[in-house]
Amino acid sequence: MLRNRENQILLLVMGSISLSAIVIAAFISSVAAALVIIVSVLLTGTALLFTKRRYYELEKLSVYLREISSGQASLDPRDNQEGELSILKNDIYKVTRMLSEHRSLLQRDKLQLTDAISDISHQLKTPITSMTVMADLLSAPDLPPRKRTEFTHHIRIQLERIDWLVSSLLKLAKMEAGTIPFKKDRIHMETLIQKALEPVMIPMDIKGQTVSITGDDSVSFAGDFHWTAEAVINILKNGVEHTPEGGAITITFSDNVLFTEIVIADNGEGIPKEDLPYIFKRFYKGKNANEGSIGIGLAMAHSIIASQNGVIDVTSDSGTGTEFRIKFYKHVI
Repeated sequence: MLRNRENQILLLVMGSISLSAIVIAAFISSVAAALVIIVSVLLTGTALLFTKRRYYELEKLSVYLREISSGQASLDPRDNQEGELSILKNDIYKVTRMLSEHRSLLQRDKLQLTDAISDISHQLKTPITSMTVMADLLSAPDLPPRKRTEFTHHIRIQLERIDWLVSSLLKLAKMEAGTIPFKKDRIHMETLIQKALEPVMIPMDIKGQTVSITGDDSVSFAGDFHWTAEAVINILKNGVEHTPEGGAITITFSDNVLFTEIVIADNGEGIPKEDLPYIFKRFYKGKNANEGSIGIGLAMAHSIIASQNGVIDVTSDSGTGTEFRIKFYKHVI
């Protein structure tokens, strides 16, 4: 403490004042000089005690900061007292908590990135391995033309699957990073549903499935037509895949003062209860998932809807069907 230049100057000034007071008091009387000496010693000692106490508190803060920097984020220096030092402790605590939360977020993002890379590697491994085998078979000079055509067709299918997977992952990454500017155009629900049905009409015809649409033609909401259609397409594809031949899909939409709602329901095999909490997780595949399923369509639909001030809920019972309920809120909730 005494090595501090400020304390040295303080002691020098107090000593000079005390010495001057003692000299002046000595000209008055010896009793006055003695009193001045006692008062000077008491004042100097009190100042040193308070300074020592303040330096002790500052040293504790220094130790706290060193421990925080080493990863001990659970420490709390606050004392809930009055004074500038207590305010400083509170401010330091707030800053360290904020930095600790940021570090936790960075660690979580790092783990998510590691998991995503692992998942992508796993998803790409199967089609790449399949194409490698078929490419080796194509190099055989005695391969029949029919087999050559068949292998070429399968390689093209696997390439399309890889292209779709990479494209979908890039879209998801952009959405999660918040770099996609979603438009706020006026979307008519009838037009949106007709657009979303186009890619699934042929699979539905092949399986003999029917679709019914119910809703007021005037229903509309503010959103991005292209991205919202993609979300609805993914939900419809899920319904078509898990609804048996001759099954039915119903689409209803409505509007009120709070939100615009779309309900997509099917009478398919349903989703097991244990899978329901995870169906919007990336790469999650439930018990009833198709062999070629990647588990990314519903995750993308969820991200698109959530990015446009919307929510999506699902209810399902095994063997009776599934219902997806999408709400686009008109105001931020």
